[in-house]
Amino acid sequence: MEGKMKVAVMNGIGKMGFTERDIPTPKDDEVLVKLDYVGICGSDLHYYESGAIGDYVVEPPFVLGHEPGGVVVEVGKDVKHLKVGDKVALEPGKTCGHCEFCKQGKYNLCPDVVFFATPPVDGVFQEYVAHEAALCFKLPENVSTLEGALIEPLAVGFHAAIQGDAHLGQKAVVMGAGCIGLVSMMALKARGVSEVYVVDIMEKRLEKALELGATGVINGAKEDVIAKAQELTGGAGMDLIIETAGTEITTRQAIHMAKKGSTIVLVGYSKSGEMTLPMSLVLDKELTFKTVFRYRHIYPIAIDAVASGKVNVKGIVTNIYDLDDVQRAMDESVHNKADIVKGVIKIHP
Repeated sequence: MEGKMKVAVMNGIGKMGFTERDIPTPKDDEVLVKLDYVGICGSDLHYYESGAIGDYVVEPPFVLGHEPGGVVVEVGKDVKHLKVGDKVALEPGKTCGHCEFCKQGKYNLCPDVVFFATPPVDGVFQEYVAHEAALCFKLPENVSTLEGALIEPLAVGFHAAIQGDAHLGQKAVVMGAGCIGLVSMMALKARGVSEVYVVDIMEKRLEKALELGATGVINGAKEDVIAKAQELTGGAGMDLIIETAGTEITTRQAIHMAKKGSTIVLVGYSKSGEMTLPMSLVLDKELTFKTVFRYRHIYPIAIDAVASGKVNVKGIVTNIYDLDDVQRAMDESVHNKADIVKGVIKIHP
């Protein structure tokens, strides 16, 4: 497909703008996707606010966005499983395929991954993208491209649930009711966890958690979280805790709330990257810590969960912005976290 496309670029900290680029030409093993929706992720906001995450430093002009859903408009000659008109969710990380981690199937740990919107690799706040066809997952008839854009965060939630061996009969708690907390809660429910509680300090987010199927919620600003967890479990403690808030306070609470011999899955990154934790208590309880870095082999599971109605992923979306409004979308997502749970950029109507 010949022609130009509109691209939203980050021109500096807190500054968005636009440029025109050539519509890319797909290679033999790629498809060209006309993007409909791209989710705004916490990492996008972090780059926008501070210009870096750890060693990944933005050099403007930089394209944010790594949660895309769209429609195939051109197919490379070696691609057999997709055709023009197919709706797809795009997995944003291309891996090398031959390192020890890729060979073990733990491809999310590949040291040479090329991941949308992780500097220096541009993201997809733009009208079209050429992407490896093996990383484009066809969506069933009853799954929209908006839902397709939300498969990426949902995959993180399922990976967290799987890392924690979530199953029927457990009582679980999720720390944090942001996007990742909510998808983790829904993944736990989809895997059959009997009771799932959500902790946050923002009332609107807790209301959203209840709306999406949480068994109950705990407002950490108003209640003693540890005492409440004890009450809910008859003093035994929680079987599984997923920590998505990335704060020392919530991680310490998780350790106190955990049942002896149980598992805590750490998903949230702390601001400094470091925490001081009550490790004597961890040892006394013989707790297992599992951690999450993105996901692996999850897209088909997540898509099936949405298609079958087990997960209402579009329910997390609170705000949809046109591409032209990308500056407002980023600013409001940064400054109005109490009201905006999940913002999405609508690329094509």
